[in-house]
Amino acid sequence: MEEESSRLLLHIGDLVSIGYGPEAGADGAAAAVDARRMTTIIRAEAAHDFLALVPSLAGFQPQRSLVCVAFSGNRTAGVLRHDLPRRARDRAPLVAMIVGTLCRMHGVDAVVPIVYTDAGFGAGRGMPERPLLGMLTARAEEAGFLVRDALCRASDGWGSLRDPATPATGHPLALVDESPVLRLAADAGEVVASSPAASADLPEPEPEVAARLAESLARLTGVGRDDALRRLAENADPVALVETLLVRDAAHPPLRLAWFLHLASVPAMRDAMMLQIGFGALIGEAAHDDAVATAERAADLDETIETLVVRESATGTIGEVSEMLARLMVGQSQLRPDACRVERALALLRRLIANAPSAHRVGPLCIAAWLAWSLGRGSAAGAYLDRALEIDPDHSMAGLLNALVGSGTLPEWAFNGR
Repeated sequence: MEEESSRLLLHIGDLVSIGYGPEAGADGAAAAVDARRMTTIIRAEAAHDFLALVPSLAGFQPQRSLVCVAFSGNRTAGVLRHDLPRRARDRAPLVAMIVGTLCRMHGVDAVVPIVYTDAGFGAGRGMPERPLLGMLTARAEEAGFLVRDALCRASDGWGSLRDPATPATGHPLALVDESPVLRLAADAGEVVASSPAASADLPEPEPEVAARLAESLARLTGVGRDDALRRLAENADPVALVETLLVRDAAHPPLRLAWFLHLASVPAMRDAMMLQIGFGALIGEAAHDDAVATAERAADLDETIETLVVRESATGTIGEVSEMLARLMVGQSQLRPDACRVERALALLRRLIANAPSAHRVGPLCIAAWLAWSLGRGSAAGAYLDRALEIDPDHSMAGLLNALVGSGTLPEWAFNGR
């Protein structure tokens, strides 16, 4: 997978909020803390200060991207990222997608589009990607959004589409890279990844951990299974297991982690645990009960669970609970996942995947991909799915999720007010 994927990336619930422009405050290097939301607020009056802060806001360093910073009033509300279009005819569809997405974002009334490109201003040739920025600016304004600025960070300079004083060779990048507001972002503890997909990077494998996991998996799937399940006690129940694994900073024995890996390889259990992580134990219980019933129907009809669900959805024969769970799965709900639970699960999953036997990685990779997507991290979700499909190109769930993420579809809850 290339560093910048073709999948749309939406960040909601950013830790740093930026106020931009004179309305944001007289001091371009001022910072404050909103105690109600525990959000660091950094005010950037000048365009180069704003450009300096965007990576901290997004959580990654954009490259070869069109990034749109959405505003609600004078405060940032989220970040959209997409690859730069390679062909001129691809500009209009991309602009339409972005403006449509902005229209769905709750409370958003303004935007700053930014082009990040390897191209340069050169010897006075002017701003790269000017036609794209101009088209997006015009369409956003037609849709009723205030375009606070339209910026380009090129390989040899930066400029503003709306500033007639921008030199044909661009302003020097040192203004951005040496901006005093960078210190405020550093003081706030903001971490900037190298790319949107970097949050899906796995840690280095730990041979001892991997060996204990493999040994526990062998016990759970061999002659020692009954004894292993007795040792798991209440955590033999998948709902209890997930809740136990989400306890903050807990040390989990290899048998417990191996049981999760095993269940994640069973489609019905995998999907139920995935929804439980996002939405809590009550949804988990409903999902597990429904999973058992769905698995029994699929077995009776000699179908995969995914095929059965797709067919029942298409024919309108899906049950009420199954339909509710299916809508959660594809993001057709205003119910928002619990971000703290999701983040804890992703941290656990990254280490677990890194140390799991290859045959037991695809299920947890699918779970991690859906969880990342549920937070709006399309590129990270894509990175997990690429790993899953590399192991098993024909894996049905990985294929379905890949189609969902690759289409640029975003969950409805991403557009709710925070």
